[in-house]
Amino acid sequence: MTGAGRAGKVWLVGAGPGDPGLLTLKGARALAGCDTLVYDYLASQAILELAPPQCERIYVGKQAGRHSLTQDEITALIVKLGHDGKKVVRLKGGDVFVFARGGEEARALAEAGVPFEIVPGVTSAIAGPAYAGIPVTHRAHNTSFTVATGHEDPTKGESSLDFAKLANRKATTIFLMAMTNLAAITAKLREHGLPGDTPVGIVHEGTKPTQEVVVATLDTVLDAVARSGISAPAVVVFGNVVNEREHIRWFDAQPLFGKRVLVTRPAHQTGDFATRLWEAGAEPIVAPVIAIVPPDDIAAAAAAVARVRDYDWVAFTSRNGVDAFFDRLRAIERDARAFGDTKVAAIGPKTAAALAARGIRVDLVPTTFVNEAVAAELLARTQPGERVLLYRAQEARDVLPETLRLHGRTVDVVAAYRTRFVDDPELGAKTERADIVTFTSSSTVAGFVHNVPDAARALAPKRVAAIGPITAQTAREHGIRVDIVADEFTVDGLLFALAEPAAV
Repeated sequence: MTGAGRAGKVWLVGAGPGDPGLLTLKGARALAGCDTLVYDYLASQAILELAPPQCERIYVGKQAGRHSLTQDEITALIVKLGHDGKKVVRLKGGDVFVFARGGEEARALAEAGVPFEIVPGVTSAIAGPAYAGIPVTHRAHNTSFTVATGHEDPTKGESSLDFAKLANRKATTIFLMAMTNLAAITAKLREHGLPGDTPVGIVHEGTKPTQEVVVATLDTVLDAVARSGISAPAVVVFGNVVNEREHIRWFDAQPLFGKRVLVTRPAHQTGDFATRLWEAGAEPIVAPVIAIVPPDDIAAAAAAVARVRDYDWVAFTSRNGVDAFFDRLRAIERDARAFGDTKVAAIGPKTAAALAARGIRVDLVPTTFVNEAVAAELLARTQPGERVLLYRAQEARDVLPETLRLHGRTVDVVAAYRTRFVDDPELGAKTERADIVTFTSSSTVAGFVHNVPDAARALAPKRVAAIGPITAQTAREHGIRVDIVADEFTVDGLLFALAEPAAV
């Protein structure tokens, strides 16, 4: 119910400076429940995806010299949406009130009688320097810090900044939105006595894989900017704390920093992998080439779940199989007790964890996470004539059931789900942007080739990583050179392999 029948509300949410991991839990909850999302250009795609799929998305980004809407139009928009009964998230880069005009928007909402909440965000004034290894305070260097705007309201006529106080080497002075006026700012600081050898740090796109840092002095910073080409958006830090970067630089020192990594796994499984890449300093390029859908024979899939106690063992070869099994178990109003004394095998730790989350203690996880290892260890744990349910992908390899049957076990192979290709006309362009392309299953290789028929040529200049030898072999059968193969056949193992110095 919308409109006059339901009270609207606006959440003014600070999205943080770019790294989606810096969004607050309260901000994530607001996004998860909104009807309309009004967002700036600084908000990352990973944060935008926290809003419900049916949520209306309205872009109101403002960049230097390019405004999709004026501030007055943005304010009028969120007031109207609130009056219309919408649950609105107004998502702003950084913090809501730190040079972000959130105070003006909040006042307009209050005067219009629209209920609202403020959800503070991590400001780039602190996070940008922190990700560059520059602490804004340090007991060896300063006892205070000041955050100032480098882009004052042009209607004021003259600056209200007190440069006599800002020109203090014993303090830290941080300017936001200062790149356009950097020459004037440095001249004013020098004029008011700030020594020319005062360290200056400029952090562009702080907290993002595209982060760039320039370290100079008051006397040399303009030449350093000209040489590097560094530009807005950036945070400019004046003070001795800048010298700490050489000791505590961390984010842009990681092996994957600045690398763009194509993630081809299904959309519902990209979140954790993408987050881990962000944390390693890489930019994930999400490009799911397959999707998980019900099998062709849904009745057989459901019937196997209903009679699970008839089996001595149930083997799961993926988390997708676990999800499908418990979805069908729930549909017949049953739970983990349906397993009775039936033993359970899982191909790897992630599959075992998915089962544990549903109350199932796994009896077998092989030391090597492939079907051949599952077969060998199941044979060691079972006797001829015992019944095994293999609940798996419709298009999976037959090595596991064939091996078990060869040794006298009775095996029912039931398709829990199937994979279908996802058509992505932008996949070629996404691949071109990437430095590294990852494949987490043979199906993702096939899905990539479906979208990019000349895959070998498209991937020739890239580093190609496979989650294990089976996936790597599938890629090679399509003429794709594989550079990196994980030793542990999990996403964790793949991330570890990607971070090895030789891999990048």
